[in-house]
Amino acid sequence: MANNVTRRKFLSTLAVGAATSAVAFKAPYVFAKKPVTLRVMGTHVTLQEELRVRAMQELGINIEFTPMGSAAVLQKAAADPSSFDLYEQWSDSINILWQANAIQPIEVERLKYWQEINPLTKTGKLVPTAKLGAGDAPNKILYVQQDGSLGSQATEKISFMPYVHNVDSFGYNTNFIPKGVAYETESWGWLLEESNKGFVGLVNAPTIGIFDAALAAQAQGLMTFNNIANMSVAEIDKLFAILINKKQAGHFSGFWTSVPQSVEFMLKKRVHIQSIFSPGVTACRAQGLPVVNASPKEGYRAWHGVMCLSANTVGHVKDAAYEYMNWWLSGWPGAFISKQGYYISNPERSKKIITPPEWDYWYDGKEATQPLAGTDGKNIIMPGQIRDGGSYEKRFSNIAVWNTVMDNYDYSLDKWFELLNA
Repeated sequence: MANNVTRRKFLSTLAVGAATSAVAFKAPYVFAKKPVTLRVMGTHVTLQEELRVRAMQELGINIEFTPMGSAAVLQKAAADPSSFDLYEQWSDSINILWQANAIQPIEVERLKYWQEINPLTKTGKLVPTAKLGAGDAPNKILYVQQDGSLGSQATEKISFMPYVHNVDSFGYNTNFIPKGVAYETESWGWLLEESNKGFVGLVNAPTIGIFDAALAAQAQGLMTFNNIANMSVAEIDKLFAILINKKQAGHFSGFWTSVPQSVEFMLKKRVHIQSIFSPGVTACRAQGLPVVNASPKEGYRAWHGVMCLSANTVGHVKDAAYEYMNWWLSGWPGAFISKQGYYISNPERSKKIITPPEWDYWYDGKEATQPLAGTDGKNIIMPGQIRDGGSYEKRFSNIAVWNTVMDNYDYSLDKWFELLNA
Protein backbone atom coordinates (compact mmCIF):
# COMPACT_ATOMS: atom_id res chain seq x y z
CA MET A 1 0.00 0.00 0.00
CA ALA A 2 1.32 3.43 -0.83
CA ASN A 3 2.56 5.34 2.19
CA ASN A 4 3.50 8.99 2.27
CA VAL A 5 5.09 8.93 5.69
CA THR A 6 8.49 10.57 5.39
CA ARG A 7 11.25 9.04 7.40
CA ARG A 8 12.26 12.35 8.99
CA LYS A 9 8.69 13.27 9.92
CA PHE A 10 7.98 9.79 11.23
CA LEU A 11 11.03 9.70 13.44
CA SER A 12 10.42 13.15 14.89
CA THR A 13 6.78 12.54 15.72
CA LEU A 14 6.85 8.92 16.81
CA ALA A 15 9.40 9.73 19.49
CA VAL A 16 6.78 11.70 21.43
CA GLY A 17 5.68 9.71 24.45
CA ALA A 18 7.60 6.59 23.49
CA ALA A 19 8.96 4.74 26.49
CA THR A 20 11.86 2.34 26.15
CA SER A 21 12.98 -0.44 28.42
CA ALA A 22 16.41 -1.68 29.35
CA VAL A 23 18.36 -4.11 27.23
CA ALA A 24 17.72 -7.68 28.32
CA PHE A 25 20.34 -9.67 30.23
CA LYS A 26 23.31 -10.64 28.06
CA ALA A 27 24.40 -14.22 28.53
CA PRO A 28 28.23 -14.52 28.39
CA TYR A 29 28.24 -17.86 26.63
CA VAL A 30 30.75 -18.91 23.95
CA PHE A 31 29.66 -21.78 21.74
CA ALA A 32 32.23 -21.84 18.96
CA LYS A 33 35.68 -20.69 17.93
CA LYS A 34 34.02 -17.71 16.30
CA PRO A 35 31.11 -16.95 18.63
CA VAL A 36 28.12 -15.31 16.99
CA THR A 37 25.89 -12.91 18.86
CA LEU A 38 22.45 -12.29 17.41
CA ARG A 39 20.76 -9.04 18.51
CA VAL A 40 16.97 -9.27 18.42
CA MET A 41 14.97 -6.08 18.85
CA GLY A 42 11.23 -6.13 19.45
CA THR A 43 8.47 -5.95 22.05
CA HIS A 44 7.83 -7.86 25.27
CA VAL A 45 5.14 -9.89 23.46
CA THR A 46 7.70 -12.27 21.96
CA LEU A 47 11.02 -11.24 23.54
CA GLN A 48 10.52 -13.43 26.57
CA GLU A 49 13.39 -14.90 28.57
CA GLU A 50 12.15 -18.49 28.24
CA LEU A 51 12.33 -18.18 24.45
CA ARG A 52 15.80 -16.64 24.51
CA VAL A 53 17.25 -19.32 26.78
CA ARG A 54 15.66 -22.17 24.83
CA ALA A 55 16.87 -20.79 21.48
CA MET A 56 20.44 -20.42 22.75
CA GLN A 57 20.42 -23.98 24.07
CA GLU A 58 19.11 -25.45 20.83
CA LEU A 59 21.00 -23.28 18.35
CA GLY A 60 24.31 -22.84 20.12
CA ILE A 61 24.47 -19.10 19.50
CA ASN A 62 24.47 -16.13 21.84
CA ILE A 63 21.22 -14.14 21.67
CA GLU A 64 20.56 -10.68 23.06
CA PHE A 65 17.00 -9.42 23.41
CA THR A 66 16.21 -5.70 23.38
CA PRO A 67 12.53 -5.29 24.26
CA MET A 68 10.89 -1.86 23.97
CA GLY A 69 7.46 -0.33 23.64
CA SER A 70 5.93 -0.68 20.17
CA ALA A 71 6.45 2.97 19.22
CA ALA A 72 10.00 3.10 20.57
CA VAL A 73 11.16 -0.08 18.86
CA LEU A 74 9.90 1.06 15.47
CA GLN A 75 11.52 4.46 15.86
CA LYS A 76 14.86 2.89 16.80
CA ALA A 77 14.81 0.30 14.02
CA ALA A 78 13.86 2.77 11.29
CA ALA A 79 16.49 5.28 12.42
CA ASP A 80 19.37 2.89 13.00
CA PRO A 81 19.42 -0.54 11.29
CA SER A 82 22.92 -1.08 12.75
CA SER A 83 21.32 -1.36 16.20
CA PHE A 84 19.75 -4.77 15.54
CA ASP A 85 20.14 -7.94 13.46
CA LEU A 86 16.55 -9.19 13.65
CA TYR A 87 13.40 -7.17 14.29
CA GLU A 88 10.18 -8.56 15.75
CA GLN A 89 6.94 -6.62 15.80
CA TRP A 90 3.73 -6.31 13.75
CA SER A 91 2.97 -5.98 10.06
CA ASP A 92 1.91 -2.34 10.28
CA SER A 93 5.60 -1.50 10.79
CA ILE A 94 6.70 -3.04 7.49
CA ASN A 95 5.98 -0.13 5.13
CA ILE A 96 7.89 2.29 7.38
CA LEU A 97 10.90 0.00 7.74
CA TRP A 98 10.95 -0.83 4.04
CA GLN A 99 10.78 2.80 2.94
CA ALA A 100 13.49 3.71 5.46
CA ASN A 101 15.74 1.00 3.91
CA ALA A 102 16.14 -0.43 7.41
CA ILE A 103 15.44 -4.04 6.43
CA GLN A 104 16.55 -6.35 3.62
CA PRO A 105 14.63 -9.04 1.68
CA ILE A 106 14.43 -12.52 3.17
CA GLU A 107 15.13 -15.45 0.81
CA VAL A 108 12.24 -17.91 0.83
CA GLU A 109 14.52 -20.82 -0.07
CA ARG A 110 16.35 -20.38 3.24
CA LEU A 111 13.16 -20.74 5.30
CA LYS A 112 12.97 -24.43 6.24
CA TYR A 113 9.23 -24.48 7.00
CA TRP A 114 7.95 -22.06 4.36
CA GLN A 115 5.77 -24.71 2.70
CA GLU A 116 4.03 -25.38 6.03
CA ILE A 117 2.95 -21.77 6.54
CA ASN A 118 -0.83 -21.62 6.26
CA PRO A 119 -2.85 -19.52 3.77
CA LEU A 120 -3.53 -16.65 6.18
CA THR A 121 -0.18 -15.01 5.48
CA LYS A 122 0.04 -15.90 1.81
CA THR A 123 -3.55 -15.06 0.79
CA GLY A 124 -4.92 -12.95 3.63
CA LYS A 125 -7.53 -15.61 4.44
CA LEU A 126 -7.29 -18.66 6.66
CA VAL A 127 -10.17 -20.24 4.75
CA PRO A 128 -11.67 -19.12 1.40
CA THR A 129 -14.97 -18.07 3.02
CA ALA A 130 -13.32 -15.73 5.54
CA LYS A 131 -13.69 -11.96 5.43
CA LEU A 132 -10.49 -10.42 4.11
CA GLY A 133 -10.82 -7.30 6.21
CA ALA A 134 -9.80 -3.77 5.27
CA GLY A 135 -6.21 -2.58 5.27
CA ASP A 136 -2.89 -4.37 5.14
CA ALA A 137 -3.72 -8.05 5.23
CA PRO A 138 -0.25 -9.68 5.51
CA ASN A 139 -0.18 -10.95 1.91
CA LYS A 140 -0.45 -7.39 0.59
CA ILE A 141 2.94 -6.41 1.99
CA LEU A 142 4.69 -9.80 2.08
CA TYR A 143 6.36 -10.29 -1.29
CA VAL A 144 9.17 -8.15 -2.71
CA GLN A 145 8.17 -7.28 -6.27
CA GLN A 146 10.50 -6.92 -9.25
CA ASP A 147 10.47 -3.12 -8.95
CA GLY A 148 11.43 -3.28 -5.27
CA SER A 149 7.94 -2.50 -3.96
CA LEU A 150 5.91 -4.79 -1.71
CA GLY A 151 2.83 -6.60 -2.96
CA SER A 152 0.79 -9.81 -3.03
CA GLN A 153 2.30 -11.36 -6.18
CA ALA A 154 4.35 -14.34 -5.01
CA THR A 155 8.12 -14.06 -5.50
CA GLU A 156 11.19 -15.74 -4.02
CA LYS A 157 11.88 -12.85 -1.66
CA ILE A 158 9.73 -11.56 1.19
CA SER A 159 9.81 -8.55 3.52
CA PHE A 160 9.19 -10.54 6.69
CA MET A 161 9.01 -14.06 8.02
CA PRO A 162 5.46 -14.73 9.25
CA TYR A 163 5.08 -16.14 12.73
CA VAL A 164 2.76 -15.08 15.63
CA HIS A 165 -0.61 -13.42 15.02
CA ASN A 166 -4.00 -12.84 16.60
CA VAL A 167 -7.18 -10.80 16.52
CA ASP A 168 -7.92 -8.07 19.05
CA SER A 169 -11.01 -6.28 20.27
CA PHE A 170 -12.08 -4.91 23.63
CA GLY A 171 -12.60 -6.44 27.04
CA TYR A 172 -15.37 -5.72 29.52
CA ASN A 173 -16.06 -6.61 33.13
CA THR A 174 -19.40 -8.39 33.48
CA ASN A 175 -19.73 -7.13 37.06
CA PHE A 176 -20.59 -3.79 35.47
CA ILE A 177 -21.66 -4.56 31.88
CA PRO A 178 -24.09 -7.41 31.15
CA LYS A 179 -22.55 -10.20 29.10
CA GLY A 180 -23.41 -9.94 25.43
CA VAL A 181 -23.70 -12.56 22.71
CA ALA A 182 -20.57 -13.13 20.64
CA TYR A 183 -20.86 -11.92 17.03
CA GLU A 184 -24.50 -10.88 17.65
CA THR A 185 -24.84 -8.19 20.31
CA GLU A 186 -21.26 -7.43 21.34
CA SER A 187 -20.27 -4.28 19.48
CA TRP A 188 -17.36 -1.88 19.15
CA GLY A 189 -19.97 0.80 19.76
CA TRP A 190 -19.94 -0.11 23.45
CA LEU A 191 -16.68 1.83 23.81
CA LEU A 192 -18.61 5.05 23.14
CA GLU A 193 -21.84 4.14 24.94
CA GLU A 194 -22.92 6.95 27.25
CA SER A 195 -23.71 4.38 29.95
CA ASN A 196 -19.99 3.53 30.14
CA LYS A 197 -18.88 7.15 30.49
CA GLY A 198 -15.96 7.61 32.84
CA PHE A 199 -14.90 3.97 32.74
CA VAL A 200 -13.55 3.52 29.20
CA GLY A 201 -9.92 2.89 28.27
CA LEU A 202 -8.14 2.89 24.91
CA VAL A 203 -4.76 1.52 23.90
CA ASN A 204 -2.25 4.34 23.54
CA ALA A 205 -0.78 3.23 20.20
CA PRO A 206 -1.68 5.57 17.31
CA THR A 207 -1.77 2.89 14.59
CA ILE A 208 -3.98 0.65 16.75
CA GLY A 209 -6.10 2.89 18.96
CA ILE A 210 -7.35 4.89 15.99
CA PHE A 211 -9.02 1.81 14.53
CA ASP A 212 -10.62 0.82 17.84
CA ALA A 213 -12.04 4.35 18.04
CA ALA A 214 -13.09 4.42 14.39
CA LEU A 215 -14.88 1.09 14.63
CA ALA A 216 -16.67 2.36 17.75
CA ALA A 217 -17.73 5.64 16.12
CA GLN A 218 -19.01 3.82 13.04
CA ALA A 219 -20.87 1.22 15.12
CA GLN A 220 -22.54 4.05 17.07
CA GLY A 221 -23.71 5.62 13.80
CA LEU A 222 -21.71 8.77 14.50
CA MET A 223 -19.92 8.61 11.14
CA THR A 224 -18.99 6.33 8.28
CA PHE A 225 -15.75 5.80 6.36
CA ASN A 226 -15.13 5.32 2.68
CA ASN A 227 -12.19 3.09 3.64
CA ILE A 228 -11.69 2.70 7.38
CA ALA A 229 -8.13 1.47 6.85
CA ASN A 230 -7.12 4.54 4.84
CA MET A 231 -9.06 7.52 6.20
CA SER A 232 -9.18 10.87 4.46
CA VAL A 233 -8.11 14.04 6.27
CA ALA A 234 -11.76 15.06 6.55
CA GLU A 235 -12.67 11.69 8.08
CA ILE A 236 -9.78 11.93 10.55
CA ASP A 237 -10.90 15.43 11.53
CA LYS A 238 -14.45 14.26 12.14
CA LEU A 239 -13.37 11.19 14.10
CA PHE A 240 -11.09 13.15 16.42
CA ALA A 241 -13.66 15.88 16.90
CA ILE A 242 -15.95 13.15 18.26
CA LEU A 243 -13.22 11.66 20.45
CA ILE A 244 -11.95 14.96 21.82
CA ASN A 245 -15.50 16.01 22.67
CA LYS A 246 -15.98 12.70 24.48
CA LYS A 247 -12.68 13.02 26.33
CA GLN A 248 -13.41 16.56 27.49
CA ALA A 249 -16.77 15.34 28.76
CA GLY A 250 -14.98 12.75 30.92
CA HIS A 251 -15.81 9.69 28.83
CA PHE A 252 -12.31 8.16 28.81
CA SER A 253 -10.61 7.23 32.06
CA GLY A 254 -7.22 6.40 30.59
CA PHE A 255 -4.99 5.35 27.70
CA TRP A 256 -2.78 2.35 28.47
CA THR A 257 0.62 1.65 26.94
CA SER A 258 1.36 -1.93 28.08
CA VAL A 259 -0.51 -5.13 28.86
CA PRO A 260 0.34 -4.94 32.60
CA GLN A 261 -1.06 -1.41 32.68
CA SER A 262 -4.28 -2.55 30.98
CA VAL A 263 -4.64 -5.24 33.65
CA GLU A 264 -4.01 -2.64 36.37
CA PHE A 265 -6.78 -0.47 34.90
CA MET A 266 -9.20 -3.37 35.29
CA LEU A 267 -8.01 -4.43 38.73
CA LYS A 268 -8.36 -0.95 40.16
CA LYS A 269 -11.79 -0.61 38.52
CA ARG A 270 -10.53 2.43 36.66
CA VAL A 271 -12.20 0.94 33.59
CA HIS A 272 -15.17 -1.31 33.00
CA ILE A 273 -14.44 -1.63 29.30
CA GLN A 274 -11.33 -1.01 27.21
CA SER A 275 -9.15 -2.02 24.29
CA ILE A 276 -7.44 -5.24 25.35
CA PHE A 277 -5.00 -7.90 24.15
CA SER A 278 -5.31 -11.63 24.79
CA PRO A 279 -2.65 -11.82 27.56
CA GLY A 280 -4.45 -8.99 29.36
CA VAL A 281 -7.71 -10.93 29.37
CA THR A 282 -6.14 -14.10 30.78
CA ALA A 283 -4.20 -12.07 33.39
CA CYS A 284 -7.43 -10.42 34.56
CA ARG A 285 -9.21 -13.74 34.80
CA ALA A 286 -6.30 -15.27 36.69
CA GLN A 287 -6.91 -12.61 39.35
CA GLY A 288 -10.61 -13.34 39.57
CA LEU A 289 -12.03 -10.64 37.32
CA PRO A 290 -14.90 -11.72 35.04
CA VAL A 291 -13.46 -10.05 31.93
CA VAL A 292 -14.85 -11.04 28.53
CA ASN A 293 -12.79 -10.66 25.36
CA ALA A 294 -15.53 -9.38 23.07
CA SER A 295 -16.29 -10.87 19.66
CA PRO A 296 -17.74 -7.78 17.94
CA LYS A 297 -20.48 -8.24 15.40
CA GLU A 298 -18.60 -5.75 13.21
CA GLY A 299 -15.48 -7.94 13.22
CA TYR A 300 -12.08 -7.91 14.90
CA ARG A 301 -9.00 -5.76 14.44
CA ALA A 302 -6.34 -8.23 13.30
CA TRP A 303 -2.55 -8.15 13.47
CA HIS A 304 0.26 -10.29 12.15
CA GLY A 305 3.72 -10.64 13.64
CA VAL A 306 6.74 -9.97 11.46
CA MET A 307 10.36 -11.01 11.79
CA CYS A 308 12.69 -8.88 9.68
CA LEU A 309 16.36 -8.86 8.74
CA SER A 310 18.27 -5.64 9.34
CA ALA A 311 19.70 -4.09 6.19
CA ASN A 312 23.09 -4.32 7.96
CA THR A 313 22.99 -8.03 8.83
CA VAL A 314 25.63 -9.99 6.89
CA GLY A 315 27.91 -13.02 7.05
CA HIS A 316 27.81 -15.42 10.01
CA VAL A 317 25.34 -13.21 11.85
CA LYS A 318 22.97 -13.40 8.89
CA ASP A 319 23.30 -17.19 8.91
CA ALA A 320 22.47 -17.19 12.62
CA ALA A 321 19.45 -14.97 11.91
CA TYR A 322 18.07 -17.54 9.47
CA GLU A 323 18.68 -20.28 12.04
CA TYR A 324 16.71 -18.31 14.60
CA MET A 325 13.86 -17.62 12.16
CA ASN A 326 13.65 -21.30 11.31
CA TRP A 327 13.75 -22.18 15.01
CA TRP A 328 10.68 -20.01 15.62
CA LEU A 329 8.65 -22.22 13.25
CA SER A 330 10.12 -25.51 14.48
CA GLY A 331 7.25 -26.31 16.85
CA TRP A 332 8.18 -25.52 20.45
CA PRO A 333 8.04 -21.69 20.16
CA GLY A 334 4.59 -21.86 18.57
CA ALA A 335 3.42 -24.19 21.34
CA PHE A 336 4.85 -21.85 23.98
CA ILE A 337 3.25 -18.70 22.55
CA SER A 338 -0.14 -20.43 22.24
CA LYS A 339 -0.28 -20.41 26.05
CA GLN A 340 -0.84 -16.65 25.94
CA GLY A 341 -3.52 -16.93 23.27
CA TYR A 342 -1.41 -16.31 20.16
CA TYR A 343 -1.32 -18.38 16.99
CA ILE A 344 1.68 -19.50 14.91
CA SER A 345 1.84 -19.55 11.10
CA ASN A 346 2.44 -23.30 10.85
CA PRO A 347 0.29 -24.57 13.73
CA GLU A 348 0.30 -28.24 12.76
CA ARG A 349 3.94 -28.52 13.81
CA SER A 350 3.17 -27.05 17.24
CA LYS A 351 0.14 -29.31 17.55
CA LYS A 352 2.54 -32.24 17.96
CA ILE A 353 3.98 -30.60 21.08
CA ILE A 354 1.12 -29.03 23.03
CA THR A 355 -1.33 -31.30 24.83
CA PRO A 356 -4.68 -32.20 23.22
CA PRO A 357 -6.62 -30.22 25.88
CA GLU A 358 -4.48 -27.14 25.11
CA TRP A 359 -5.04 -27.48 21.38
CA ASP A 360 -8.77 -28.02 21.89
CA TYR A 361 -9.07 -24.83 23.94
CA TRP A 362 -6.70 -22.42 22.18
CA TYR A 363 -7.12 -23.50 18.55
CA ASP A 364 -10.40 -25.39 18.30
CA GLY A 365 -12.42 -23.22 20.67
CA LYS A 366 -13.58 -26.17 22.75
CA GLU A 367 -14.33 -26.23 26.46
CA ALA A 368 -11.30 -26.68 28.70
CA THR A 369 -11.34 -30.12 30.30
CA GLN A 370 -8.54 -29.44 32.77
CA PRO A 371 -6.60 -26.45 34.16
CA LEU A 372 -4.34 -24.91 31.50
CA ALA A 373 -1.14 -23.05 32.30
CA GLY A 374 0.10 -19.82 30.76
CA THR A 375 3.66 -19.07 29.68
CA ASP A 376 4.66 -18.56 33.33
CA GLY A 377 3.51 -22.05 34.30
CA LYS A 378 0.59 -20.79 36.40
CA ASN A 379 -2.92 -22.00 35.62
CA ILE A 380 -4.87 -19.30 33.80
CA ILE A 381 -7.70 -21.36 32.26
CA MET A 382 -10.05 -23.39 34.44
CA PRO A 383 -12.14 -26.45 33.44
CA GLY A 384 -15.38 -25.47 31.76
CA GLN A 385 -14.08 -22.24 30.20
CA ILE A 386 -14.39 -21.67 26.46
CA ARG A 387 -12.18 -19.28 24.54
CA ASP A 388 -14.05 -16.08 23.70
CA GLY A 389 -14.75 -15.96 19.98
CA GLY A 390 -14.32 -19.68 19.49
CA SER A 391 -11.87 -21.40 17.19
CA TYR A 392 -8.90 -20.11 15.20
CA GLU A 393 -10.93 -20.41 12.01
CA LYS A 394 -13.98 -18.69 13.45
CA ARG A 395 -12.02 -15.76 14.87
CA PHE A 396 -9.97 -15.18 11.71
CA SER A 397 -13.07 -15.43 9.55
CA ASN A 398 -14.41 -12.26 11.17
CA ILE A 399 -11.88 -9.48 10.54
CA ALA A 400 -13.04 -5.89 10.15
CA VAL A 401 -9.62 -4.28 9.68
CA TRP A 402 -5.93 -5.15 9.87
CA ASN A 403 -3.45 -2.98 11.76
CA THR A 404 -2.33 -0.59 9.03
CA VAL A 405 -0.23 2.55 8.56
CA MET A 406 -2.49 4.84 6.54
CA ASP A 407 -1.51 7.27 3.80
CA ASN A 408 -2.44 10.09 6.18
CA TYR A 409 -0.61 8.54 9.11
CA ASP A 410 1.42 11.69 9.78
CA TYR A 411 -1.75 13.72 10.11
CA SER A 412 -3.52 11.10 12.24
CA LEU A 413 -0.50 10.94 14.56
CA ASP A 414 -0.71 14.68 15.22
CA LYS A 415 -4.42 14.33 15.94
CA TRP A 416 -3.75 11.40 18.29
CA PHE A 417 -1.45 13.51 20.44
CA GLU A 418 -4.02 16.29 20.33
CA LEU A 419 -6.52 13.80 21.77
CA LEU A 420 -4.11 12.74 24.54
CA ASN A 421 -3.50 16.36 25.50
CA ALA A 422 -7.13 17.49 25.24
